[in-house]
Amino acid sequence: MNSVTPRIFIAATQQNDGKTTVALGLFNALRKTHGRIGFIKPVGQHFVEIEGHKIDEDTVLIDQTYGIFAPLDAISPVAVEPDFTRKFIQQANTDLLVRRIQNSFDRAAWEKDFVIIEGTGHAGVGSVFDLSNARVAKLLGSKAIIITEGGIGRPIDEVALSHALFEKEGVEVLGVVLNKVLPEKYDYVVEFAGRGFKRLGIELLGAIPSDVMLSHPTLGQVCKAVKGEFINARTSSRRLARRVLIGDMETGHMLSHFTPGTLVITPGDREDVVLAAVSLVGQHARGLCGLVLSSDLRPNETVMKVLHDSDLPAIASPLDTYTIASRIHSMTIKTLPGDTEKIERIQALTEKHINLERLLAKL
Repeated sequence: MNSVTPRIFIAATQQNDGKTTVALGLFNALRKTHGRIGFIKPVGQHFVEIEGHKIDEDTVLIDQTYGIFAPLDAISPVAVEPDFTRKFIQQANTDLLVRRIQNSFDRAAWEKDFVIIEGTGHAGVGSVFDLSNARVAKLLGSKAIIITEGGIGRPIDEVALSHALFEKEGVEVLGVVLNKVLPEKYDYVVEFAGRGFKRLGIELLGAIPSDVMLSHPTLGQVCKAVKGEFINARTSSRRLARRVLIGDMETGHMLSHFTPGTLVITPGDREDVVLAAVSLVGQHARGLCGLVLSSDLRPNETVMKVLHDSDLPAIASPLDTYTIASRIHSMTIKTLPGDTEKIERIQALTEKHINLERLLAKL
């Protein structure tokens, strides 16, 4: 297996702590200093079908954002399907998986100047089939960084657990990156978390502040979460829902709440709300994000024609208004291919708040 190309393993203390966010940002920063960057996600839990292959979603995001120039099935070698663990326990074949991952790394590193390896979940994920994040990092001869969510006490405790597993496998942890740090507590958290990590012998390599844009879902994500379908302006599916409003008040009062980027949830037969929303189309200072029509109800034909004549995005959902609002509130917001505005923000935040020079020096 390739042992020459520089590499870094991006781990985390929990799922959704920000591994892919950091990978996106580091890829952009590293290609400015190192040239050709490779990427691999050896074990993926969430995948899509592409040309008969199960490809991890984060791998697709990186590839479509930067162009990795390697076969997708090579840089996403192991997809954990729903029955993957059961089949492995019935008939374990770790050696086959190890060879697949190492061969895939060789293809990912071919003619590259640096390789980013993204883990999955926390450090121990994959242990059930003998491929924890820590073991995969060991197999690929990589040092690691650990991403954890902003704070002081809990992140330090969780990093200590992850660090212990990497240490057991003989993998050097170069440092920690805090993600989603509350801006109003940024300096305080950085100072005291940094001290806490130092007591564990771990360096704080960066702290990325929480950013409201990255917490906003796109209309496409909302549509999927509420089991809906676009009935107007599908091409606006990447529009960001910056605020959610339930349209259950008199329209005269509601207009004052129609702020830019607001997503309005209303029963489909509230034609007064639909018409009030359409009336604001084109008024950029008060432009709405769109409508979600609940309970599988649609406006009458006349109002539907007015809606279709506008460019206001509208989604019809079979769910009731409360359930729609609850699902949107509890969504896990992921960056998707083509989310240009979010990706540019991630690149800027990473470059500003991660000490890349220090990270590379430790490599």
